[in-house]
Amino acid sequence: MKYSLCIPMYNESSIIAQTAETLSSYMENNFTNYEIIFSDDGSLDNSKDIVASLELPHVRIVSYEKNAGKGKAVRNAILNAQGEIVMFTDADLAFGTAVIKDVFEAMEKDPDAKMLVGSRAIHPAGYAGYTFIRKLASKTYLKVLKVFGGLKVSDSQCGCKAFRFPEGKEIFSQCLINGFAFDFEVILRMDQKKYKIIEHPVNIVNHRESKVNIIKDTFKMLKDIMRIKKQLRKESKAT
Repeated sequence: MKYSLCIPMYNESSIIAQTAETLSSYMENNFTNYEIIFSDDGSLDNSKDIVASLELPHVRIVSYEKNAGKGKAVRNAILNAQGEIVMFTDADLAFGTAVIKDVFEAMEKDPDAKMLVGSRAIHPAGYAGYTFIRKLASKTYLKVLKVFGGLKVSDSQCGCKAFRFPEGKEIFSQCLINGFAFDFEVILRMDQKKYKIIEHPVNIVNHRESKVNIIKDTFKMLKDIMRIKKQLRKESKAT
C-alpha cells in the first residue's frame, strides 16, 4: 500500500526546511512506499525553493502562482496524490509526527472508512498548552460553526485529516471552497454520499500563533457554509 502525506504551505520559509527534513526522516523510518507532497499556496517567500533545494527522496512539490487559500492548497495536493490513503497535516507539525502513523493505521483498521477527521475534542489532552482565552475562543468558534454547519463531527477544523482513494479524489474534484471552510465542504460532501467518516483523537504538541482571525474568519466561514449548502441543494435537485 502506498501512503501520501500532504503539507499545505504559505510563506513558511522560517520553518519549512526543518519540517521537510523531519517528515522525510520519519516517513523513511516508518514506511516503505510513500510520498510527501508540499503544496505551495502562492507563497511570496522562497518556501518552494527551500524544499526543492533539499533534494529529499519521495518528496514532490505542487504549486500555483497566486495565493488562494488553504483549501485550494490541500485540494491541489490531494488531486495530485498517488497513495491509496492520503493524509494532510499542517506545515508547523502542530500534532507532531507520531500521529501520522496512528492516522494511517486507523484508516487501515477500518476499510469502510473513507475519511478520518482528527479531533482535539475527544483527546484528554487535546487542548493542553492552550491559554484559557484561546481554548475558550477555539471551542466557541467550533460550536458556532457546528451549529450553523449542522455537522456531526466534534472538531471539523482540525488540521489533520485522511482519505481513502478513489473516494477522496472524487470528493475533492467537486469542491469549490478555497478558504478555511473547505473542511466543511469536504465533510458535507462525504456525508451527502453517505461515505463513512471516523474521528481520531489528536492533541497539539507544537504551539504557534494561529493564523485564524476568530471574528473575521468566522463570518467569512459562515458565508462560505451558506454557499456550500446552497450549492449542494442545487446539485441534489439536478440528480
